[in-house]
Amino acid sequence: MAAICAQWKSCKGDDDGEKNFKIIYKDPGQPIEARVEDLLSRMTVAEKIGQMTQIERAVASPDVIEKFAIGSILNGGGSAPAPIASASVWADMVDSFQDAAMSTRLGIPMIFGTDAVHGHNNVYGATIFPHNIGLGATRDPDLVKRIGAATALEVRATGIPYAFSPCLAVCRDPRWGRCYESYSEDTEVVRKMTDIILGLQGSPPDGHPNGYPYVAGGTTVVASAKHFVGDGGTTGGINENNTVASYYDLYRVHMLPYVDALAKGVSTIMASYSSWNGVKMHASHYLLTRILKDRMGFKGFIISDWEAIDRITSPPGANHSYSISASINAGIDMVMVPFKFQTYIDELTALVNSSVISMSRIDDAVRRILRVKFVTGLFEHPKTDRSLLGMVGNLGHRELAREAVRKSLVLLKNGKMPGKPLLPLDKNAPKILVAGSHADNLGYQCGGWTISWEGGSGATTVGTTILDAIKQAVSPSTEVVYEQNPDANFTKGKGFSYAIAVIGEPPYVESTGDNTNLTIPLGGIDVINNVCNNGSPCLVILISGRPLVVEPYLNRMDAFVAAWLPGSEGRGITDVIFGDYDFQGHLPRTWFKRVDQLPMNVGDKDYDPLFPFGFSMSMNLQSGHHHHQ
Repeated sequence: MAAICAQWKSCKGDDDGEKNFKIIYKDPGQPIEARVEDLLSRMTVAEKIGQMTQIERAVASPDVIEKFAIGSILNGGGSAPAPIASASVWADMVDSFQDAAMSTRLGIPMIFGTDAVHGHNNVYGATIFPHNIGLGATRDPDLVKRIGAATALEVRATGIPYAFSPCLAVCRDPRWGRCYESYSEDTEVVRKMTDIILGLQGSPPDGHPNGYPYVAGGTTVVASAKHFVGDGGTTGGINENNTVASYYDLYRVHMLPYVDALAKGVSTIMASYSSWNGVKMHASHYLLTRILKDRMGFKGFIISDWEAIDRITSPPGANHSYSISASINAGIDMVMVPFKFQTYIDELTALVNSSVISMSRIDDAVRRILRVKFVTGLFEHPKTDRSLLGMVGNLGHRELAREAVRKSLVLLKNGKMPGKPLLPLDKNAPKILVAGSHADNLGYQCGGWTISWEGGSGATTVGTTILDAIKQAVSPSTEVVYEQNPDANFTKGKGFSYAIAVIGEPPYVESTGDNTNLTIPLGGIDVINNVCNNGSPCLVILISGRPLVVEPYLNRMDAFVAAWLPGSEGRGITDVIFGDYDFQGHLPRTWFKRVDQLPMNVGDKDYDPLFPFGFSMSMNLQSGHHHHQ
């Protein structure tokens, strides 16, 4: 572990620091495990419990941090220090919390966490990458590694060293409201995409112990593989529900991505709200401790999900004391409280004093938390590196997101007749129509987890809408007519060369996204009917977090593209539909015909999809014939 001090170039210390070097935990030249044990031996029970406590920034203050020795703070989705806060405003907030933590008796830095699930998505002006379903369509592990590295830089630019990503769910039912957070229904695709961890945290050196946390330095972050385990396998795709499976199937379908995550040095793992065969994951000693910690050898810390320990009981919060004892004894190390921390700390203290929770279990939790903090270099570098402030939303990251959009697009139809494709579209057409709910709506094309928790409509952040991208892509002489909801007569006699209809789902998150009918909402079906049956050929672009029911309308479309939830860089779509680049995406999920077929996944014996898993088409562009403008 000596290598850890080399990468911080801080082993020699200065005159100031010499007196600290008598104290093992303050000496960066000491092995991490020696520092952990030395610090642990100095801590009171109250200080240990503080380390196991993660609170929301809205209830955090220097006084609270000092009084309770709080170990971690997070911002929930949409919780920001100010509307449209800049990177420096975020960094000022984090640093003020850190100053309070560093002024406590032992000077243990707090670790601030955020949901950076498709870029640093809570921060105005950050690059918003495609959601995971789109990245799964790219089949490109190197791309997601680069996205991880770019995301880490933007997160660090705001002073934050911890991202609650990646989501390694294997979504087996598109009715689930978090299906877009899953790379694929196919375990092997999800396994490949765990390379994002190597971008977020950096790549561990050869010989790095399996299961031991790794963070490369000050431009990378602590990652969190989530949600352990089976979140994507619940009955009917109901969020936070029950995954019914043998251990063999749970392991084979849902757990294998975590094997890869551990091999890549993932530092933390977040438990799932869901249950396995009726047992809440947050209360499963078998899976959290016997399997993940003991058998798989995970040495980082397990964090709870938001208020998840409260949801062990029905109704939630019915028995705080039981929720705490069940989850901590099961193997949860840090609890994302996030608000009622006084109750949590009082109850946990009482449980320790009455030996319902053993001191050895508390020490195991704190040892793991401190290990991650030492590995991350927080003791040496607790504050924001202000040289990174310009990283948020920078041009190189936006170009990377644009590349990701290009590679994520899946062409599902091109032309009604063989040999008569509509795509690539003509940039020099005299007059074109653009229509639909998603053509000029940045918030819609980003989806949930963008600026706010549930996402939003309109110009919620900085980016390029699909309409703006179309206007930039076509020739100056092309007339672009935009009509969000044209009626049946709108196109008649207007002489449009072609129409582009951009339709899809509004943003949603978690349980609000659970959906049993999966029909195209927001008038999208009317747009298809009114735009596609009127003489001008039509391209339909679907912006959605999952396949939707399209079979009844497919024959009306001249061309059909699945664009998933592409994020802030709409030009990635126009790069492809106008022929500067070809389609490269493969379906990351089975495209069903009817919802009564669900769940239906590749390999099932009754497999009768509209488009099978892995389906792809291209425009067969001659290489070199088209080029990026």
